[in-house]
Amino acid sequence: MKLHDLHPDPGSRKERKRVGRGTGSGEGKTSGRGTKGQNSRSGGGKGVYFEGGQLPLVRRLPFKRGFTNIRKITYRVVNVDQLVERFEPGSDVDPAALMAAGLLKKVSDPVVILGRGEIDFALNVIADRFSASAKTKIEAAGGSIQALDR
Repeated sequence: MKLHDLHPDPGSRKERKRVGRGTGSGEGKTSGRGTKGQNSRSGGGKGVYFEGGQLPLVRRLPFKRGFTNIRKITYRVVNVDQLVERFEPGSDVDPAALMAAGLLKKVSDPVVILGRGEIDFALNVIADRFSASAKTKIEAAGGSIQALDR
């Protein structure tokens, strides 16, 4: 195949319509705009905002202030009591294990471990963040924590 062999698929490219070029063209005289009226004039027609005189939708809705931070990180919350219910003593708790236990939807979701509940056995917990109370409870029970670098 060479450059001169390349061509677009049939029907994928369309010639632009040349209006106002005589009656023989089929789009002469009024150029497909009909006769008279607002839409036949240059600059004619209403804007997208106009709703026939009715108060436009954007003015009927309440004015929303502030902004949405597109870089906000939303952590999936897992509490200590949920770890106690679902994991055996001495087991490794990482995002993959949390997903297998039904506490996480995706392995890539950022996880924060919070300190609700009590723990009385050791767990090796790997997560993105830990609250201070969760950290003290896990370490007091003989477990270890490790923060992920993502």
